[in-house]
Amino acid sequence: MTIQWFPGHMAKARRQVVEKLKLIDIVYELVDARIPQSSRNPMIDDIIANKKRILILNKKDMADESITKEWIQYYKEQGIASIAIDSQTGSGLKQIVQLSKELLEKEREKMKAKGVKPRAIRALIVGIPNVGKSTLINRLAGRNIAKTGDRPGITKQQSWIKTGKELELLDTPGILWPKFEDEEVGLKLAATGAIKDEILNLQDVAAYAMRYLIKHYPDRLMDRYQIDNLSNENEIVDLFDHIGKKRGCLSAGGLIDYDKTAEVFIRDVRTLKLGKISFDRPNE
Repeated sequence: MTIQWFPGHMAKARRQVVEKLKLIDIVYELVDARIPQSSRNPMIDDIIANKKRILILNKKDMADESITKEWIQYYKEQGIASIAIDSQTGSGLKQIVQLSKELLEKEREKMKAKGVKPRAIRALIVGIPNVGKSTLINRLAGRNIAKTGDRPGITKQQSWIKTGKELELLDTPGILWPKFEDEEVGLKLAATGAIKDEILNLQDVAAYAMRYLIKHYPDRLMDRYQIDNLSNENEIVDLFDHIGKKRGCLSAGGLIDYDKTAEVFIRDVRTLKLGKISFDRPNE
């Protein structure tokens, strides 16, 4: 299954980001803590060039905590400043401004040496759709400014937002890349809700997620769906049948409704019914 999604407003957003870069001090690259590598847009490196950057792993409350710690250590070893946050509750947000000041310390000291009072830090927030940019902005601003939603594609245009005296933010629409060269990346993005369900084959997405959980979180599957025995040899169709029966996903005549089963399973994944799951791992 090849997943592609690149609406016109995303192509426009890319052009606008490039135009605004000269006004920016630092870039906040927001990613999904469940898929921190897969939710990094490879186009961003080319777009932001040599600007200072903080990689922000959002939705840490939905990710496997031990795996998130591994990612923070991994990025540290790569020389990338990174932090994990939960924009819904505000956990970890204080680190953002503090780390920004540390990364921009030399530039700000040069301004002071010239007798120029450092202004508020101007930051650009970039990230794929549905990664929580608008929620983060509202948290930092202390008021509801940016539109939020649990589906991708809410933000359609750029806007400057003041968040007190220390920080000004430039919000941008979520930007996906035109084509995912690695099919697995597309499946991970789909499983976590970064791509509109309407354009997906949810059965393929659910089958991928099932295989991943069989490998990494088999106990979660067994507990949730009351499965006595589970192994890598289990046929996915058998798992579909079992979950479909357990969750009442039946059509006329008592047959399994596989579309409904896939929808129910993906919803279980996204709403933590199967616990905190990380689909990206540094060692893989």
